[in-house]
Amino acid sequence: MSELVLEVHERDATGKNANRRLRAVGQVPAVVYGAKQDAVSIRVEQSKVGEILKSGHGGNAVFLLQLHGTEQQRHAMIRELQTDSITGAMIHIDFQRILMDQKVKVMVPIELAGEPEGVKTEGGLLDFVTRDVEVECLPGQIPEHLPLDVSSLHIGQHFEAKDLDLPSGVDLLADPDRVIVSVAVRKAAEVEEEAEEEELLIEAEAEEPEVIQRGKAEDEE
Repeated sequence: MSELVLEVHERDATGKNANRRLRAVGQVPAVVYGAKQDAVSIRVEQSKVGEILKSGHGGNAVFLLQLHGTEQQRHAMIRELQTDSITGAMIHIDFQRILMDQKVKVMVPIELAGEPEGVKTEGGLLDFVTRDVEVECLPGQIPEHLPLDVSSLHIGQHFEAKDLDLPSGVDLLADPDRVIVSVAVRKAAEVEEEAEEEELLIEAEAEEPEVIQRGKAEDEE
């Protein structure tokens, strides 16, 4: 997992009004806690955090927080990121201090690969039941995602959490019997609905030239 340096500033003023002023100038109020130390109020550049999260590092990125104007550094991870439900702007960030030689518990997303035989040749329906699982590992070993090849699945078959191929040093904490993905038989209603939609599309395509021709004839008159 990549280590990402993020400059932070101490935050003296707290409260709703002070936080509102910070957000108005592109700053995000935040707090750093954990590792048996007192919580510290800080502020960070929203654009910098946004760039990192959009770069593919994901929610399990390991940050090296660098306190502005000092040599103080601390590894941390984002444990909670509050955003505005309408604008998407960041409202507050909780950073948790971590030690690189101590294991952490994180949720890692699952990434499916391939097309199941049950979907491709048997008309089944893929059901992606569990999209992430909890694992435990050292901060430097956190995988960005867990791949799962589903191309061999037939109708009525499924993969469970214990079928995931975990990297060395990564331990599964989720229930090993938890279903990750399955291939089910399509319901008759779904098949009929798809057939009706396809039939309507064909009829619409067949009628479209007539509408165009009628319009041209009216223009000529």
